[in-house]
Amino acid sequence: MSSNTIRPWLFRTYAGHSTAKASNELYRTNLAKGQTGLSVAFDLPTQTGYDSDHKLSRGEVGKVGVPLSHLGDMRALFDNIPLEQMNTSMTINATAPWLLSLYIAAAEEQGADISKLQGTVQNDIIKEYLSRGTYVCPPKPSLRMITDVAAYTREHLPKWNPMNVCSYHLQEAGATPEEELAFALATAIAVLDDLKEKVPAEAFPAMVGRISFFVNAGIRFVTELCKMRAFVELWDEITRERYGVEDPKFRRFRYGVQVNSLGLTEQQPENNVYRILIEMLAVTLSKNARARAVQLPAWNEALGLPRPWDQQWSLRMQQILAYETDLLEFDDLFDENPAVERKVAELKDGARAELAQIDGMGGAVAAIEYMKSRLVDSNAARIGKIEVGETTVVGVNKWLETTESPLTAGDGAIMVADKEAEADQIARLEQWRADRDDAAVNDALSALRAAAKSGENIMHSSIAAAKAGVTTGEWGEVMRQTFGQYRAPTGVSKNPSNRTEGLDEIRSRVDAVSDALGRRLNFLVGKPGLDGHSNGAEQIAARARDCGMDITYEGIRLTPEELVASALETKAHVVGLSILSGSHIPLLEELIERMKDAGLGDVPVVAGGIIPDDDAERLRAMGVAKVYTPKDFELNTIMEDIVTLVAPSSVAAE
Repeated sequence: MSSNTIRPWLFRTYAGHSTAKASNELYRTNLAKGQTGLSVAFDLPTQTGYDSDHKLSRGEVGKVGVPLSHLGDMRALFDNIPLEQMNTSMTINATAPWLLSLYIAAAEEQGADISKLQGTVQNDIIKEYLSRGTYVCPPKPSLRMITDVAAYTREHLPKWNPMNVCSYHLQEAGATPEEELAFALATAIAVLDDLKEKVPAEAFPAMVGRISFFVNAGIRFVTELCKMRAFVELWDEITRERYGVEDPKFRRFRYGVQVNSLGLTEQQPENNVYRILIEMLAVTLSKNARARAVQLPAWNEALGLPRPWDQQWSLRMQQILAYETDLLEFDDLFDENPAVERKVAELKDGARAELAQIDGMGGAVAAIEYMKSRLVDSNAARIGKIEVGETTVVGVNKWLETTESPLTAGDGAIMVADKEAEADQIARLEQWRADRDDAAVNDALSALRAAAKSGENIMHSSIAAAKAGVTTGEWGEVMRQTFGQYRAPTGVSKNPSNRTEGLDEIRSRVDAVSDALGRRLNFLVGKPGLDGHSNGAEQIAARARDCGMDITYEGIRLTPEELVASALETKAHVVGLSILSGSHIPLLEELIERMKDAGLGDVPVVAGGIIPDDDAERLRAMGVAKVYTPKDFELNTIMEDIVTLVAPSSVAAE
């Protein structure tokens, strides 16, 4: 590389699975391959404040990330990784104060000067209500905890980014570029308005400068590039005009990125390599809007858990762009480009209109239901365009003919989480509880509870609790007891939309079957377990509603027991479960057994998620009528299947 070359962005791989020890081995391997920062994925119990042995954690431990139940797990996760020298991103939100506390405690045990720690906690609860579902408490106390973390880092971790305003999952939930811009900026405004009351006035501009963003980049890479330039300009405008920040370095829009996973296809998955590369260009080509850190999904994420080799392939993509091309030797390639300037202005106008709407409703916290409904509608429009061929997706709705990929052949094509990991994690958790000082734990929990109730910054008592041996579930339970639990809006209206394309025939069939049943066909859609990725469930519920079915959809995080009770109450004709976390086998096993015990054994069950072929066979063998995966993108076909499942029994009843 030339001596004039700009230093490249941080190379990260989003990783974590099975156990802290297994994840540590993966991190050290990736660092040895040239990765320059860590990006930690946590499992769902850790994200939602439960211990690995809680009943809601069953089947979820170590599936979508690493389980961290206590300080011992954090020690193991970063064994032989000097935290003082590392830049660590932790994708954690509801339990961000707790995981940062464990990280600080582990760093101190290593002898680190915590003022030198560098990294980020995502710490964006608002987008969890909109798109990902790992919230715990209601919005107001959650906002308080976000700014508690920020205020604490100002004093003790000056190099740490206390919040990644995360628009990534907004796009995954269907957000248009204008919505992604507006909803993310509205979240940042809500946080800064609250934080302003917690730090000295003279320190506030520097705190504005510590807020970072985590964004998404989709396949329409020119639009996405313009979106990033719009983010830069709007953030400069907001920080200057709303908050009076004069120093340009504190108005700089700093962001990390993972490119779009929503568009990765199960069909012809090798094409995802090109998609990932093209999407990366959107956040690297424009110097003045370039990401500070990039992590790329693996080409086979729509099939299951990527192997280390798959992650290495994504890392090499970044390294080739940064070190083999001449990209980093040039100034911004798009300044004064009239086409780019027009598109940036258009995106900014659209985002400003959305921001004005949200501001008029009282800000992001007050506008959660509005923003959620917009995302569901936008996602429905996106899917509809793919279904009718208005949007082309290669290998999905065009050019379907293919030669079988050798990359997906054989049993080792995807990595399988260690089946013994959950039992191992629970055994070590039980040992941790047996070995700790119970009196010290009780004292720490009492102090934590008092801080939560009094309004004192939650970080000090959380760090003390981490050192005393408190577990993730115990910390989470204090928050739930103090602030209450929250159920976010589903975004799915009870009223049918104006959608008509291809629905007339299905509506006629629904009407006919409903007449035969003597009442409207009722479809119960559920999300058991801790998986909060509700986009698919929302679209299924919305389409079924538009087809004329009665829909019961109460959102995420329901137990099989609650779903069976709902099926009994609504007299459901079909039960459909959406599970993307990999816990489909134990959750469906329990649901089907409970349905049989409740006399609902004849009610068909359908399931959707990232479900390998072998698991799909197991599900069908245990009685699941239909299994859907990401390749089943035609929602009308799924609706036809549901009507067919009910129709034979209804006709026989006649």
